[in-house]
Amino acid sequence: MIGLGTIINSAAIILGGVMGLLFGHFLKERFQESLNMACGVSVLFIGIAGAMEGMLHIEDGTISSGQSLGVVIYLALGALVGEAINIESRFERFGEWLKRKTGNAKDKNFVNGFVTASLTVCIGAMAIVGAIQDGISGDWSILATKAILDFVIILVMTCSLGKGCMFSAIPVLLLEGVMTFLAVLIKPLMTDAALESISLIGSILIFCVGLNLVWGKKVRVANLLPSIVFAVIAALLPL
Repeated sequence: MIGLGTIINSAAIILGGVMGLLFGHFLKERFQESLNMACGVSVLFIGIAGAMEGMLHIEDGTISSGQSLGVVIYLALGALVGEAINIESRFERFGEWLKRKTGNAKDKNFVNGFVTASLTVCIGAMAIVGAIQDGISGDWSILATKAILDFVIILVMTCSLGKGCMFSAIPVLLLEGVMTFLAVLIKPLMTDAALESISLIGSILIFCVGLNLVWGKKVRVANLLPSIVFAVIAALLPL
């Protein structure tokens, strides 16, 4: 069934959120703070691992690095466009709307939890590759694997950041659903180079999410999302 992977992924996020809420109620504030720190450190290293995989190469037993200039250019251009559009503010406004519509108007952490969790589970090559594979062949194995990872991530995040994390299932459903049904059109654009660029920049943005979790909001990560588009465009240009 085409689209099943998106449904499984979204359901896993909701389940993780429900489980997190159940466990979170039994945890004292200091335990929640420690969980938040543990989650932040984990996200940092997930981002670092993905970025290093894209930037470091081993040739003849020697480690070399690359993509440094590209990373700077993509992030700089992405930041300019993202700030002009102010994606972060739009994300937060949607979170505020969700907060009111779901009866959580008094939850001070709702928007932060929603934005942080959404950026963590939406950014990355697995969502794109998995959705395309599901749309083309009906193979949802990649999205099923992602669903397991997202379940654990959202469970832990919800324990520390609250129920807003659970609603990250909405952008995941929209993003992966659209890509699944547009898979035939998107697939020719997803060359190996494009996917590597998505993975690299996506990992750097995930690192920024972890940065915000550990040290407080330092980076407007949503405003850096256009960086991924610039990275893909550069990867598709004939050189």
